[in-house]
Amino acid sequence: MINEPAILIRINRTFKPVMDADTLFDYTRGKWRIKTEIAQKAKYAFSIYKGIVLEVYEIKRWHVAGTTKSSRKPNDNPELKSTKDSTGRYEFTGSLASDELREKYKGKSVKHYFVRGNSNPVNYINI
Repeated sequence: MINEPAILIRINRTFKPVMDADTLFDYTRGKWRIKTEIAQKAKYAFSIYKGIVLEVYEIKRWHVAGTTKSSRKPNDNPELKSTKDSTGRYEFTGSLASDELREKYKGKSVKHYFVRGNSNPVNYINI
């Protein structure tokens, strides 16, 4: 059970087992259509693949998508058909969460937080 105010972000479409830590962070943090008034209350972002927590990040601030430094290409998102589609999308800046928090959640299942059939990759917890 997650006790912290968090946003769970599924990266099922873009995850590759060979991703390094920086690439995983970039794909977790960016280009999401979110409810900013809700997401701003989240202290942590969880990177999720097939219902399992890959990593936990502390969110510093939300930004309009494409306005912060990233290793991703401008249109590197399967959900976007063109760079114009990035309107209304956001990304966060931040860092790895504390070792204690990461150890608590990494490798754990969060499948129960996602309703079967819901294709939205973002889920808000304790907000």
